[in-house]
Amino acid sequence: MYRGKIRQIHFVGIGGSGMSGIAEVLHNLGYRITGSDLRPNKATRRLETLGCQVFYGHNPRYVNGADVVVVSSAVPSDNPEVQEALRRKIPVIPRAEMLAELMRMKYGIAVAGSHGKTTTTSMIAQVLAHGGLDPTAVIGGRVKGIGCGARLGTGEFLVAEADESDGSFMKLTPTIVIITNIDPEHLNFYGSFKRLKEAFCEFANKIPFYGTAILCWDHPTVREIIPRVKRRVISYGITEGANIRGIIEQMGGWESTFRVHLGGETLGRVRLRVPGEHNVQNALAAIACGLELGLEFGVIKEALEGFGGVERRLENKGEVKGVLVIDDYAHHPT
Repeated sequence: MYRGKIRQIHFVGIGGSGMSGIAEVLHNLGYRITGSDLRPNKATRRLETLGCQVFYGHNPRYVNGADVVVVSSAVPSDNPEVQEALRRKIPVIPRAEMLAELMRMKYGIAVAGSHGKTTTTSMIAQVLAHGGLDPTAVIGGRVKGIGCGARLGTGEFLVAEADESDGSFMKLTPTIVIITNIDPEHLNFYGSFKRLKEAFCEFANKIPFYGTAILCWDHPTVREIIPRVKRRVISYGITEGANIRGIIEQMGGWESTFRVHLGGETLGRVRLRVPGEHNVQNALAAIACGLELGLEFGVIKEALEGFGGVERRLENKGEVKGVLVIDDYAHHPT
């Protein structure tokens, strides 16, 4: 964005998991950030600590000085700040359009899917950082070890979640696309499961001719669209037939161990500190991305074995009187 035109950016719904990360990256790039939300949370408090101005509640005057207003998909069109911005002819854009602007300046890696996006994006960011690529990352959750969902790097890569809920992921311009799974959701927007599948296929085909679609072989709907993807495809999963396959050797408690195979070659073993088969699949996506970018398997393995997870994603909070407490939210019921 040209600094002569855009100096102050206002976020309506700034405390949202998808919004706060973009706001933080833009703040770190030197833009003046203001925003509003209904009530304080960890994200808004962190932004305030960084020097961003956050208002609570919604009021037309909060857009004063803004050159552009960014809104999340959860913000209704009759929001008073949105209405005031439109009255003043201040541009009002969706979150994805601002993310696309950030991605336009970088080599974009976008993670899409019904579920698994946040953890997979976090794993990829950790792999790239450990490999010395110093990525920028916009993540829809607070990554343990970072304490936030944003990272401004000096490298050429930007890793981000792609939100399919309202079709706005079509605004993104990634070079690598990861699709974790496709379930029949957001049908109020798409109208049918067929149209949702077509949208994911179109998203994969939007990447440039030199780009790569990294697709989960385990998920039947993802496997169904692979023949219609015209770009280079790398499949991953624990099912036979995947280009990059994980074979689970041990799973229990909060850890799992799996062997990684590429073609007929065994690359090695990975021991994860996050539980579940789904996290093995997420890790395989990160492995596929890391290998595609030229990182050595040993570097990728070290990064994943040091990954501590994302807050509120099967997060072990400890035991109380012999009862294990797990904090987990916003996951798809499948």
